[in-house]
Amino acid sequence: MHRLTRDEARRIVVRAQLLDADRPGDVVEVAEQIRAIKIDPTATIAPAELTVPWSRIGWGYEPGHLRKAVEDDRLLFEHDGCFWAGSLLAPMLSVMRAGPRRPATLEYLEANRAFRRDILTRLRAEGPLPAAAFTDTSVVQRDRSSGWYGPNEVPRMLEILARIGEVAISGRQGRQRLWDLPERVYPQDLPALDIAEAEDVLRERRLQAAGLAREKSPWTPVGVAGEPAEVEGSAWRWRVDPEALAALDDDPGGRAAILNPYDRMLFDRPRLTELFDFTYVLEQFKPKAQRKYGYFAHPILVGERFVGLLDAELDKKKETLVVGAVHEVVPFDDDEREMVDAEIRDLAQWLGVSLAGR
Repeated sequence: MHRLTRDEARRIVVRAQLLDADRPGDVVEVAEQIRAIKIDPTATIAPAELTVPWSRIGWGYEPGHLRKAVEDDRLLFEHDGCFWAGSLLAPMLSVMRAGPRRPATLEYLEANRAFRRDILTRLRAEGPLPAAAFTDTSVVQRDRSSGWYGPNEVPRMLEILARIGEVAISGRQGRQRLWDLPERVYPQDLPALDIAEAEDVLRERRLQAAGLAREKSPWTPVGVAGEPAEVEGSAWRWRVDPEALAALDDDPGGRAAILNPYDRMLFDRPRLTELFDFTYVLEQFKPKAQRKYGYFAHPILVGERFVGLLDAELDKKKETLVVGAVHEVVPFDDDEREMVDAEIRDLAQWLGVSLAGR
């Protein structure tokens, strides 16, 4: 049983997410360590798939590197709303091809066998194609009460087929996904893994990306990967990545980091509160009058503490990053204020715009 101080636990998590002073060199290195880069169109500053690598790499990151890594070099792949590390493709495909497990999905596919066949036949003959190229020939529709889907079943069927490994995203035209058969998108020399082995690999990689995770967390399901640990002041049972633990004394120091609200560092909200004493609520879906920090406030990490939130918006017409507020969750000291201000200036420089309001 490893016994960690709270500072050590935080340092392990920050380093696992590549948010310490030792910056990675490129977007592939980022994805291989943190597993996945979230795709989201909300762009008060810039979309998540751009700001997540920037938060790690810094001003030298060029957005074109991501597209090249995904579409040309095939070192990353797009699936289920993220760009994933290429080394995860084999275990993920093994799990995906085990088929859907939810009875509702099985029933939907069975009822829409002809619709499924129509899509695969069309892709085989003409792919890659956007969703708009297909005709909705479904005979049974899924529940629309969530409000996330419209009446067209094509996007839903494509996403289901992608989740069971029958179709793949080959690239994009703007923000529009292009669909094709997996054998024309993915490498054909992937190792074959049985389902148990694949799931073990995925649990280990989740722990690598997290550094430290609760043993029975639904947010970061790592099972018994890694080694058991206790954290000072926490009653939780933890698992720690052995490599992260071994590198604990090799500390490059901290820095300031501005995180997109959909950053993986923020995904496991219970862990965020338990380890960092930081309770983050995204106010995007709150009525304006109920927002305290702003529509899409970006959390600010300094060293191993969350110290504030940045409420800012890119004004494309005026080519300006407008800073509405820097909310101090805890009072900044002079060094922290200087680090945060420098990171905001770097963000504006990376965007290629001037800075206003700060």
